Amino acid sequence: MSYQITTATTKLLALKKRIKCVCGGTSASKTISILMILIDKAQSNQNLTIDIVSESFPHLEAGAIKDFKSIMIDRGYWDDNRWNETKHFYKFETGSVMKFISVDDFGKAHGPRRDILFINEGPNLDWIIVEQLIQRTSGDIWIDWNPSSEFWYYTEIKGKLDHDFITLTYLDNEGLPQTVKEFIESRKENKRWWTVYGLGQLGEVEGKIYKDWQIIDEIPHEARLERRGMDFGYSNDPTAIVDIYKYNGGFILDEVTYQKGLSNKQIADILTSQEKILTIADSAEPKSIDELCSYGHNVIGALKGADSIRQGIQVVQDQRISVTKRSLNIIKEYRNYMWKTDKNGKILNEPESGLDHAMDAIRYAMASFVPVSFYREQKKIGLLYLNNEPEPKPTSYE
Repeated sequence: MSYQITTATTKLLALKKRIKCVCGGTSASKTISILMILIDKAQSNQNLTIDIVSESFPHLEAGAIKDFKSIMIDRGYWDDNRWNETKHFYKFETGSVMKFISVDDFGKAHGPRRDILFINEGPNLDWIIVEQLIQRTSGDIWIDWNPSSEFWYYTEIKGKLDHDFITLTYLDNEGLPQTVKEFIESRKENKRWWTVYGLGQLGEVEGKIYKDWQIIDEIPHEARLERRGMDFGYSNDPTAIVDIYKYNGGFILDEVTYQKGLSNKQIADILTSQEKILTIADSAEPKSIDELCSYGHNVIGALKGADSIRQGIQVVQDQRISVTKRSLNIIKEYRNYMWKTDKNGKILNEPESGLDHAMDAIRYAMASFVPVSFYREQKKIGLLYLNNEPEPKPTSYE
């Protein structure tokens, strides 16, 4: 991939005020363009301290750090000897340092001062943390976000602090592959989604299916693994595998795999490396289920039928859900999983397809807890593969 100067980059370079707020839709080149500008700053100035801040290190690793390395390599700037893998910073020839920091609690905001701050995906941080970061920054402050709902920018910065504000869209990104552009434009009929992610305009995403999930650091020692959900993919879609833990009256989701191009043997190897537990998979692929069982894994097909998707979603909605912060794809899908809307914007009782692979895996596994008759029904339709082991007793919510 070649990183080019886009319209988005040019527009951002024109911002002159200390606080620069960058709102925009999906694939608008917000983060890439800001990183390119900050790299140029670091190479052109002596001894700057530049901090890139986000909600968690896994989020940074899959996002800003990955993008930073790719830009540096693409431009021929990268030097392994200048990257500190342990402390996650890069020291330029000028003495300037770019550091990537996760600020997932208030205490971490009370760190050293800096010259330049970039808050990546601002709504994911609390204002009490952001306020501390701003107070400890002497120079430019960059903030970017998707405008899916109001957050602290609209209450604490807009109308109160002097700043630049700009909205970018996918049309400002000439480096965007045509296939991605076509996918974005294919969702115009979902007016709420299109307002936020297509046009980059503020809009409450009322059609969001799941709400109030908590993001936690890790799985508590006392949590008990109860199920594993799996949605098959290959060329175009990823195979998603999610572990479901029961803990303190609620459930914890932990991402095991989210990857394209996996063969059934590779999936079986992944399952072998995990704790053994009943796996509920997409019943549309009985041959794949059968092959996984031949490798010694307990895999059965999810029960499907009239209204099973809506009913499964209802089961998940009724639970108290937490997600480990390393489960980046679960978190991304959770934040973007919405009901379809008709041409008039009316919400329909059917989820949007596309970014739903982990969501499907979770639904398969969670729905399997409910009816005792689930396993008997699976046997009737020929989708139960348990290597002749006794019928397992489903775990009840009660």
